[in-house]
Amino acid sequence: MDEEIRARRAACTDTFLGNGLIRPRELLASIDPETDPDTYGEGGVVTELERHVAALLGKPAAVFLPSGTMAQAATLRVHADRRLSRTVVWHPYCHLDQHEGQAHQRLHQLIGRRTGDPEHLIALGDLEEVAEPVAALLLELPQRDLGGALPAWDDLVGQTQWARERGAAVHLDGARLWEASAGYERSPAEIAALFDTVYVSFYKGIGALPGCCVAGSAADVAAVREWRARLGGTLFALWPAAASALRLLDEGLAEMPARMRHARAIWDALAGVPEVRVVPDPPHTPMMHLLFAASAETFRENARRLAEETGLWVWPSGFATGDPDVVRAELSVGRATLRHKPEAIAEILSGLCM
Repeated sequence: MDEEIRARRAACTDTFLGNGLIRPRELLASIDPETDPDTYGEGGVVTELERHVAALLGKPAAVFLPSGTMAQAATLRVHADRRLSRTVVWHPYCHLDQHEGQAHQRLHQLIGRRTGDPEHLIALGDLEEVAEPVAALLLELPQRDLGGALPAWDDLVGQTQWARERGAAVHLDGARLWEASAGYERSPAEIAALFDTVYVSFYKGIGALPGCCVAGSAADVAAVREWRARLGGTLFALWPAAASALRLLDEGLAEMPARMRHARAIWDALAGVPEVRVVPDPPHTPMMHLLFAASAETFRENARRLAEETGLWVWPSGFATGDPDVVRAELSVGRATLRHKPEAIAEILSGLCM
């Protein structure tokens, strides 16, 4: 984000994107001043959060880490170290493959195998084409780069069974598991039960300070905890982020069904707006991708005008698609979105195309 856009965002007073224009003072307010601190990740609110997340996901143990990039690669290494393969099967849009500088390979000697069509969810048929030994299957729920799409529940069960029958671990990239729970209308624990290890994030849909947990068996979590130390993640004090997560987690999770209903209501309001298409159609979770019938310049100029004239912040620009007259944006439905009527949101979205 360049300085001009940063200044424009700072001057805005409202948004319907996600959890809103979260300012530092709001994040700091999410930390209980009476928080019991940890020391190097042991005790205090960190241990309290770990126990809470483990119970929430129905797992024996959990460990808090400062970043998902650290957490997931370390977890997959633990699985690979227990097996004869270094291969991890994942979707072509997997975050570890796309956004982490190939850390899984350079730090952990893992081999990522892209499986399936990038523009579709992994299917059992895609997995059945994999002949080599596999250390782990990584599934992301929901699939962010496909607009928050979820596989049918029976398909998900079949995919996890495929991995187990081959002796592979099953790991969930659950950065947005809380949203997936609303989409499936199943508890986080019911979803997590299909997986050996589960990664969850606290700064995305929950809106807390950055941080995450990995939950799983006591042995797997203990091994990830060791890797946290080796990778420099066992800071002297982890309590600020853990306290923020503990304060906001249950509240955010309880709100997910309302966010799901609001996402569907926005989709319904957009039915009469041909300039904006929703992916997936209808939304599977409290998020969606929007395809705008507008050039990149038209979208960018309309977003700038909206911010400067009304104080409403939207995306400063859209992502390119294969069509120069269509741009894409991601709408996460959060606390801020709930404050805006679906019809009003649809009208604003339509205006970005004019």
